Amino acid sequence: MATVSSPPSVSPPPSPALTGRARLVLFVLCAAQFIVALDFSVLNVALPVLGADLGLDRSALQWAVTAFALPSGGFLLLFGRIGDLYGRKRLFLSGLGLFGAASVLATVAWDPASFLTGRALQGLAAAAIVPTGMSLLTTSFPEGPLRDRALGISGTLMSLGFTVGMVLGGVMTETLGWRSTMGLLAVFALVVLPLAPGLLTESRTPDRPRLDVPGAVTVTGGLLALIYALTTAAERGFGGTDVLVALAGALVLLTAFVIVESRHPAPLVSLPMLRRRTVAFGNIGGLVTFSMMSTIVFVLTLYLQETLGLSAFATGVVFGIQGAFSVLAGTLTPKVIGRLGARRTLVASLAGQAVLTAALLAVGERSGVVVATVAVTLASMFHLGAIISYGLTVTSGVRDEEQGLATGLVTTTQQAGLTVGIPMLGVLATTGAGLYDGVRTVIALDAAIVLGAAVLVAVGLRRVR
Repeated sequence: MATVSSPPSVSPPPSPALTGRARLVLFVLCAAQFIVALDFSVLNVALPVLGADLGLDRSALQWAVTAFALPSGGFLLLFGRIGDLYGRKRLFLSGLGLFGAASVLATVAWDPASFLTGRALQGLAAAAIVPTGMSLLTTSFPEGPLRDRALGISGTLMSLGFTVGMVLGGVMTETLGWRSTMGLLAVFALVVLPLAPGLLTESRTPDRPRLDVPGAVTVTGGLLALIYALTTAAERGFGGTDVLVALAGALVLLTAFVIVESRHPAPLVSLPMLRRRTVAFGNIGGLVTFSMMSTIVFVLTLYLQETLGLSAFATGVVFGIQGAFSVLAGTLTPKVIGRLGARRTLVASLAGQAVLTAALLAVGERSGVVVATVAVTLASMFHLGAIISYGLTVTSGVRDEEQGLATGLVTTTQQAGLTVGIPMLGVLATTGAGLYDGVRTVIALDAAIVLGAAVLVAVGLRRVR
């Protein structure tokens, strides 16, 4: 029998290096994303002090978060499409300027109305910054190793911004007061804004189709109603009349949105794009990894402080360790994607997140800091792998003129994930007979959902060529 000789192995060419200008472009875009991620968490620890200072009672404190989440999630798709049509750079710069001004207003707020107005304007600005920033990143770096590295760095900084915010918020509130957390955001925005105009290149779709106004109205209204319902339910449960009305309104508006998009000649969301397996199943993976990890952070914060009696600062140290290793994961994930591909990396990352989340069931009622720190840190490394690989899965193969739409879907999924996890599962930890048993129930359900998503995504992407 004749033998067939194997071809000689050929080393892959080295990844192209980032030029000096490309590094500056990446810095500006990632810094803007970092600022938005920081805003998600930096105020959390300060809420009780803020409420006492401004006269917000405990039941109204949720609006400090909801006022930001409503516009930031509700307008993402609309602003992503506006950037596609009329200029991503222009909208990105406008968003940065508005974010800085809104942060100044929140810093000097003199009553609840002025503070909540500042938070709402911050959320509106974030809705402009995030999708246009992601579109500028994907159009500035060609698909391949350079884009993989850029998205890896961006995903790392977004994850790090959320974690840093939790630590920094506590330290700054104790030493400088709650207003310093909002002032820090203003300083960051006003530092980045002057650098951006000379570095970024304007991009938009080559044609100028008519903006889909009915689609914009229905999807924005539907997302606003959905986010309102979920964030309110996190505080008061799903039985309230306003929550039920908002959920019904969201269902009606989002159903109308699908009907409008199927008939509009230039839809806000291309339904054929949503039918792509990479877009559909990639976003499912993104939704699950964001929602389930935000839930774990929430219940672990309760467990560490209320069950084990750790201080806010010590709890922040635990999540600081988590953030440090997330940075490491951000440097390793592009290399893993280079070997396995984005789709396999997404499935493996979801599976790893599920297993390490289940490991948190080993925490005890009287001890468990070490177990919790190690397990959540490793789970977060897999979580970051899922963040980077799902973004690449969704945006790969998408034309430049549709990148705003694709990244708008990515960031809408991200915002929805950060919003829905705690209302869906987190409340189980606080409404049961005991906090410890409730935390364990949430951990078990969380791990099962992530594992189920890993299987679903693996099956859904198996046929994709």
